[in-house]
Amino acid sequence: MPKLVILNQGLTGQSHELKAEHTTIGRVEDNMFQISEPSVSSHHCEVVLRGKEVVIRDLNSTNGTFINNQKIAESVLPPGQKLRLGNVELWLDTGAGGPAPAPAAPTTPAAPPSPPKKTVDNTLVIPRGVSLGELEKGGRPPGFDTASKEFSKKRRGAPIFWIIAIAVLLVIGGLILYLVYEVGGSH
Repeated sequence: MPKLVILNQGLTGQSHELKAEHTTIGRVEDNMFQISEPSVSSHHCEVVLRGKEVVIRDLNSTNGTFINNQKIAESVLPPGQKLRLGNVELWLDTGAGGPAPAPAAPTTPAAPPSPPKKTVDNTLVIPRGVSLGELEKGGRPPGFDTASKEFSKKRRGAPIFWIIAIAVLLVIGGLILYLVYEVGGSH
């Protein structure tokens, strides 16, 4: 019986026997073959058995479905060939023997393991300003340093600005009073 075997490190050895005529593959639990990896869409592709052929049909996935690095919408997956869903590589094992392909090389540089995260469908991380943790710690976020040289230079000019502004307002006020008394007194 044919089966799909995952090659990626960390997921190596996970497999799914293709027993049903139609098998859905994706990140969420309602798929027949769930692959919990962020680059795999919630409902990524469908595997259809047509006689001895294994047909792969992309279900409008975000990161695409590829057979031997060729993007496909629908195509036959030959035995022993690689199928890639996002960053996850699999191969079709028909049980006819032959060596399994080497595990897929990581598509991104290896990072230290991080604690498991909740899987959220269609989530996009957007860099933001201040994090909740920074707010709870108090203080100001990096880059908002009031003791910086630029901030200090701007603050030094502030008293001079206010002195000049007050002087200008006094002059304008004096001119207005002068005009009121001169014009008002001559009538």
